Order: sequence, then C-alpha cells, then structure tokens
Amino acid sequence: MKADALRGHLDALLLAVLDDGPRHGYAIIEALQVRSGGVLSLPTGTVYPALRRLERAGFVESSWSTVAGRERRTYQLTADGRKSLASERSTWEQFTATIGVFLSPQPSGEPGPASP
Repeated sequence: MKADALRGHLDALLLAVLDDGPRHGYAIIEALQVRSGGVLSLPTGTVYPALRRLERAGFVESSWSTVAGRERRTYQLTADGRKSLASERSTWEQFTATIGVFLSPQPSGEPGPASP
C-alpha cells in the first residue's frame, strides 16, 4: 500500500503502534508491516517526519537509548497521545460504520437504510 493512500491516517497508525509500548523508529516500521500482514511497507522518509510532527504536537515523546550497541531514538505515547488515539479510534469507528452502509453489499430486494 502506498503512503499516499494513508494520508490522514498515518498519525493514528503510529499512535496505535506506540500504544503497545515504546519503540525505536525501525521497530515502529516493522510493527506496521507485521500488524498489516506485510501490506504496509512505509519508507523511513514517511515515518520519521510523522514521528517528529507527533512529537511537536505533544502526542509522543522521545529519548535516546542504546540498543545492541547502537544509539536509537525511542518513542512513546504521552497522555495527550493516548487521548488523541482514543479520539482517532472513535472517529474511525464512526467513519467505517457510515461508509460500510454504502460499500457493503445489500441483500437482494432489501433497500439500504432510509435517509433522515
């Protein structure tokens, strides 16, 4: 899946991956790949700027740590990041329920939900 298809959703995906606990940048990219069954393969040039944007917004914080002898920046959710993630999840549920009414096949002969 291309990064363009994720426009508007990348921040929520990153917050969701960090909901599992702190991770360094490459581990975030790997988690996106694993959890998506290999569908999401995002380049570092997409993920790292988004992480910096989330950090400036106060949704994640980072610190330097040594992992396997290498210095790596580790990211974790802040309290505001958890609130933002909860809001993103709620919005996503509403969005998919609404769009699903149109894109899910309707049984033959049955009209879709009535409009208000």
